[in-house]
Formats: sequence, C-alpha cells, structure tokens
Amino acid sequence: MLKPVSLHDLAAYVGGTIEGFDGDANLLMIIGVNTLDNAGSDEISFLTNKRYKNAVDQSDAAAILLAASDPLSLQRCIIRVADPYLAFAKLQRLFNPEKEANGIRHGAAVIHETAMIAADVDVAANAVIGEQTSIGEGSRIGIGCLLGDRVTIGKGCLLHAGAIVADDCVLGDNVYLQSGSVIGSDGFGYAWSGEKHLKIPQAGRVLIEDDVEVGANTCIDRGAIGDTVIERGVKLDNQIQIAHNVRIGAYTVMASQVGISGSSMIGRGCQFGGQTGIAGHIKIGDGVKLAGQTGVLSDLDAGGTYAGSPAMPHRLWLKTSALLLKLPEIWKAQRSK
Repeated sequence: MLKPVSLHDLAAYVGGTIEGFDGDANLLMIIGVNTLDNAGSDEISFLTNKRYKNAVDQSDAAAILLAASDPLSLQRCIIRVADPYLAFAKLQRLFNPEKEANGIRHGAAVIHETAMIAADVDVAANAVIGEQTSIGEGSRIGIGCLLGDRVTIGKGCLLHAGAIVADDCVLGDNVYLQSGSVIGSDGFGYAWSGEKHLKIPQAGRVLIEDDVEVGANTCIDRGAIGDTVIERGVKLDNQIQIAHNVRIGAYTVMASQVGISGSSMIGRGCQFGGQTGIAGHIKIGDGVKLAGQTGVLSDLDAGGTYAGSPAMPHRLWLKTSALLLKLPEIWKAQRSK
C-alpha cells in the first residue's frame, strides 16, 4: 500500500478539478479508493451511474470522482474528471502498485542449465523451466508454473501459480497469465481413418504480443500448421477456449466462457459477452460487439452489434425476443379460430 497522498496531488494525478472543498487540499491525506458504501473519510469514491446518487448522499468518502460533463450538482467535495471509472483505475494502481521482481529463486524451483533468465526475475517454489527458455527482465514466475523448452517470456511478465506455457510458445512484454491458464496445449485435430480418430500433430506455436492478460483456466491451443496469435492489448477472462490457428486482433476483450473454434479470425477492438461461441473459419470484423451467449455461424462485418443464436443484429434480436414471449398467446388465438 502506498503512503497517503494529499487531495491536491491526487486530483492532479488524475487530471481532475476539486470542487466544494473549503479547506487546504494539501493537508487532507487520502489512503485509498473504495465503494460509495464502504469508503471512509480518508478515502476516495466515484459515481458513474446516477442510480447510485442516494449512496453518494450517505457516503463518508472524502471526495467523489464525477464526470466533468455530468450536470449533477453534489453538496460535497467532488473531483471533476473526464472519465470517473478511468480515474478510479489509475488511483487503484497508484495505491496498490505491482510488486517488483528482485531476483529471488526458490530452492525448490527446477531450472534447466541452458535457460536464460534475467538477473532480477523471481522464480517461486516448484516452478519448472525447460531447456533454452528465456525470461526477460522484471518478470515473475509463480508457484508451480511450468515453462517448456524453447519458451520465450518477455519483460515485466507475471505468471500466477500453476500457469503453463508449452514448448516453443512466445509471450511478449507485460503479459499476465492467471492461475491455471494453459498456453500451447495441442489443438483439437483428428482425422477419421474409418476405424479410429487419427491424431494430427500440432506443429505450430502460440504467439502472444505485449500487454495481454489471460484469465484463470483459459486455454489457448497451439497451431496445427502455423501459429495461434493473440495481438497486443487483448484481455481474456477466465475459462475461455481459443482453438488452434485462431488470430485475435489487438485490444479485443472477451468475457468468461467464450469459445473460439479453429482458424477463426477476430478483428481489432471487438467485445464479446460471456458464453459467446464462434464456429470455425469465421471472420469477424473490427469493433464487433457480441452480447452474451451469441452464436456466430457466419462472417460478421466490422462495427456491428449482434445477439442471439444464430447471431443477428441486436435490434432484430430484441424484436425477435419480444415476439417469442408472445408466441403462446398467438398460438392460443390461432387454435381458437
């Protein structure tokens, strides 16, 4: 936890303007950020939804982050910012800074003699690091992680306990793997011989670019021929399945339990709701938004918002859903004729 920060410095840090405070903002010290209900008199909170205005009135927070464009007038100390949620995120990072690597290597770690590890990399107990694997400066390898042979890990990466990176896979800088994630498992590839399923060797890799986060128990399969690629800034939630030879465009985000079938291409800046499913060899354009449980069976053009299974434009899905609720009444009326 960072030492307390003055209200004045805190507002400057998020590019905000203090309103409704009569004292000396250099003297009021802030120790952290909290919810409206739980914030104390030495903490900051935020308001992004007007439904919680009553909570603002009851909150003990020292100040409230509020959008500069919000006409709402509060009879208390506020900090006007461009984006309250973004300001909250920055303050969370300020008060809860990342732990830095300092070169601690646990005696129970197994590190191959040919591994190339920067001096300040931390390696926790029971981690295993294979032949010719390289790990960049400032990275931290958690308890029980497994890095196969010829793996490349960039600078500033964090692998939480039990994460696995299989042979030949590549992680860029500042990649975070949550516990239980598996990078480079075999893709699901078989050919029917007439008598049995013949396994197809999965000879490709997984390439993960900079600033990617992979959630707990998420699996990204290596390519069958060629590579599975996760581009810069992608954020994957827990329990997601990415099949072989998929490519996910930069800054796309996916919620829990999304499944992407093999060789599908996902554009940049897409947003997928939970339990979305994508069929194989599908192309999805940049900026596409999919509601939860959407099933995509054909290509989607850039920029659209879709829902339902099979996927349809969101507005059409709303009309269809409303009609479905009326079907029993319609059917009853038809039978009575």
